[in-house]
Amino acid sequence: MIYLDHSATTKPSADVMKAFVQANERYYANPASLHEMGVEVNILLNRSREQIAGLIHTEPEHVIFTSGGSESNNFLIKGIARANTHRGKHIIVSSIEHASVLETARALEKEGFHVDYVDVDKHGIVDLNNLKAKLTKDTVVVSIMHVNNEIGAIQPIEEIAKIVHEGSRAFYHVDAVQSFGKLPVYFNGELGPDAISVSGHKINGLKGTGIAALRKRTTIEAIIHGGGQEMGLRSGTVAVPQDVAIAKAARLAEQHRTENVQQYIKWRNAIHTFLDPMEDVYVLSSNEGAPHIVSCSIRGIKGEVIVNAMQRQGVIVSTSSACHSKDNQISHVVQAVGVPDGFARGVIRISFGQGLTDADIEKFKEAFSNVVKQVRGEIKTHEMA
Repeated sequence: MIYLDHSATTKPSADVMKAFVQANERYYANPASLHEMGVEVNILLNRSREQIAGLIHTEPEHVIFTSGGSESNNFLIKGIARANTHRGKHIIVSSIEHASVLETARALEKEGFHVDYVDVDKHGIVDLNNLKAKLTKDTVVVSIMHVNNEIGAIQPIEEIAKIVHEGSRAFYHVDAVQSFGKLPVYFNGELGPDAISVSGHKINGLKGTGIAALRKRTTIEAIIHGGGQEMGLRSGTVAVPQDVAIAKAARLAEQHRTENVQQYIKWRNAIHTFLDPMEDVYVLSSNEGAPHIVSCSIRGIKGEVIVNAMQRQGVIVSTSSACHSKDNQISHVVQAVGVPDGFARGVIRISFGQGLTDADIEKFKEAFSNVVKQVRGEIKTHEMA
């Protein structure tokens, strides 16, 4: 099978697995213990934290290890909002955020926070004037992602940060789960975001690993209480092997980012060139979007039908979002960007990652052409009957 679903998850690299296994075999003591073995493990943990901090341009004490992107998003948005109610109880998110951001915002609404949703254009780019209009003196958190997981739209995060910081006292959080390792992701002094979320399994790391990072010392409420680990913000015995693994994955992702992205851009543009002239095919992604995501739809055909048909051709793709792949509802992202009737239920996502070849991309084109012909034939047969 040719795997073209890397935006859903990636295979852990051999180097990451090696680091994880070695840490489990040798560094299994509790880093909070005072004995020599505990001290040795704590040194390894601190080194991993320092490596992450160096990659994203912050201080080690501003890096909190988590179980993944969803936890990081929950922790940062809830933690900052709850700890800063003296600034206000107004939250702004975009209409195309990941479910872990949208559902977090809805949960905070039940606690008395007011949530506004920023509009996007047909390409999925945030309307900056709409953002400005929604900012108030009571806005405490703005959460707008870097790269959309369904259509690959890239948000102008530095411009958004400037608008947020000049127009309010709010903190700007960026879900960077789909951008880390593909685009530059780091704190840029006062010019960038205040908080960033990263997931390990999107960058050839392990599932159950993540990073919640802050630009500077920030008042934030813990959501797991106990022994005071992770600077008192995420209590519980620290999973050092997992933290070593995500540090390794992050270093490798950054080390190979330029060469990987050049390849992804070539494949993305080639598939767009292939798809654009096809009858009854609607393309949602663009050559200005993320290098690793292509999104399209076949008129009148449900996404899961296309996914199953492609699988029979030996190619793995997904519906627009793996998180909602088993739902029959139209994706909120598809609705927000105004996909025409007839195409909205048929959106699929093709996403690139390590291990692919030019031949794999050619195989995708061949398989997709076969599926389109097959689908058209079935439709004509049905209409004649």
